[in-house]
Amino acid sequence: MDEDAVLDRLGTVEDPDLGDDIVSLGLVNDVSVDGDTVAISLALGAPYSPNETAIADAVREAFADTDVELDLSARIVDDLSAGDEVFPNVENVIAVASGKGGVGKSTMAVNIAAGLADMGASVGLFDADVYGPNVPRMVDADEPPGATEDEQLVPPEQFGMKLMSMAFLVGEDDPVIWRGPMVHKVLTQLWEDVEWGHLDYMVIDLPPGTGDTQLTLLQTVPVTGSVIVTTPQEVALDDARKGLEMFGKHDTVVLGIAENMGTFRCPDCGGEHAIFGEGGGERFADVHDMPFLGSVPLDPAVRTGGDEGRPVVLDEDSDTGGAFRGITENVANNIGFVRRQKQANTR
Repeated sequence: MDEDAVLDRLGTVEDPDLGDDIVSLGLVNDVSVDGDTVAISLALGAPYSPNETAIADAVREAFADTDVELDLSARIVDDLSAGDEVFPNVENVIAVASGKGGVGKSTMAVNIAAGLADMGASVGLFDADVYGPNVPRMVDADEPPGATEDEQLVPPEQFGMKLMSMAFLVGEDDPVIWRGPMVHKVLTQLWEDVEWGHLDYMVIDLPPGTGDTQLTLLQTVPVTGSVIVTTPQEVALDDARKGLEMFGKHDTVVLGIAENMGTFRCPDCGGEHAIFGEGGGERFADVHDMPFLGSVPLDPAVRTGGDEGRPVVLDEDSDTGGAFRGITENVANNIGFVRRQKQANTR
């Protein structure tokens, strides 16, 4: 089998999002044939995402009736990849944001990160909420960071995630009372002075609002895309619009809208109650032509998981865990779509 024959077979593999074959889209980086071994490099940028996994499986299926040994690799190199100074070995940076507090943003960030790690990805979770860092409690992590000989911090790990938070660096009950320049300085040091290693995804839990931390992130870090978290009621949606505007002004892709605290299923009567309204997140996404990532019900198990330090996304028997897993898969799929689309547009 020569290179042309390999490309002919690859031309039968369709991208489920972009609507054309992977050869025409420029998603085949390289093909080499060495005897019975065929090495193929694909331009795929979202490790373990369901859609990109399906593309790789379809490539294998295209050669299933041959005797060749496939050697598949995947890599996109573009300006969405992290730079040389900030997160140099991180493939994708996901910012999780909300326009206001109290909508479950940290819960969403923790469960997306844990969900990606559970899928098999290498994941970092950065708690950038300087004034209210609570991610360590939500994953039951109380081990402080280590340090290398050159004074780089080594993040502790939990549930397959590497963690960093201001909560590791200040006393448990000590308030953080800093002005904006100090926040900028500390965040920059934490981003640059932590030995993260290679990561498929870095999930950053931002504080609520559109303040100093958000500006520092968007001006410093190459963010692949953002997730905006809201609840169904109009008050939350009003503030979500501000977050949408903030990312738009900084040319940051919004991967989608995630709704928290949707309908509540009464354990006594079995009925569903829209305590905070119904369908607000999906309507918001439709109005602004944004992907709707999914809705998580109002479930006491979410609060229990956060307080006890085990993300509910890891509960395979829970409908709520399933809702978080669906959102996680949609986030990964949308990252892949964004990066493959950029590759196709620049071929």
